[in-house]
Amino acid sequence: MSSPGLRERKKQKTRWAIQEHAVRLFAQQGYDATTVEQIAEAAEISPSTFFRYFKTKEDVVIQDRYDDMMIEAIRAAPPELTPLEVVRTAIVDSFAQISGDELQQALDRAKLSLSVPALRMRSLDNMQSSIRLLAAPLAERLGRPPDDFRSVAFVGACVGAMVNALMAWVESDGDGDALRLIEEALSVVAEGP
Repeated sequence: MSSPGLRERKKQKTRWAIQEHAVRLFAQQGYDATTVEQIAEAAEISPSTFFRYFKTKEDVVIQDRYDDMMIEAIRAAPPELTPLEVVRTAIVDSFAQISGDELQQALDRAKLSLSVPALRMRSLDNMQSSIRLLAAPLAERLGRPPDDFRSVAFVGACVGAMVNALMAWVESDGDGDALRLIEEALSVVAEGP
């Protein structure tokens, strides 16, 4: 019997394989022309297995593991850190864990999200959801309710800075150090322009 760690790693490997095949097919055929059935066939899974991992075709581009990583980092941050230090550390440390291959896949998915109107809209929805997810553990640290407006606004400012850095990185076709850009953008939140 497999340990939960191994099972989770296998599920993540399958998730990445599905995303990799989907992004490749989208690049070859176009997003609208690519079907879930084609993605499933390329990934050597059934369409029903695809839907166990992703609820929609858009989700195969939009979903990632980064929110979970950052939430865990916020919860694990030492209590003496300021809210900015907590969020900055969560974002930077989580981003630093991303392998080169995963970073390239994130770049490919980001380019796709910018070029397909339906994906741009889903990305915006996903970003708002991510902000609320990340704000909840920060608010908890501050003794506030999970939907605390100030915590949501603060995390939104930090995520907005990160998104700006990542957009610059995507526009440069991944040239340069994405992590350095993120750190610089977050320093603007702390220090101003």
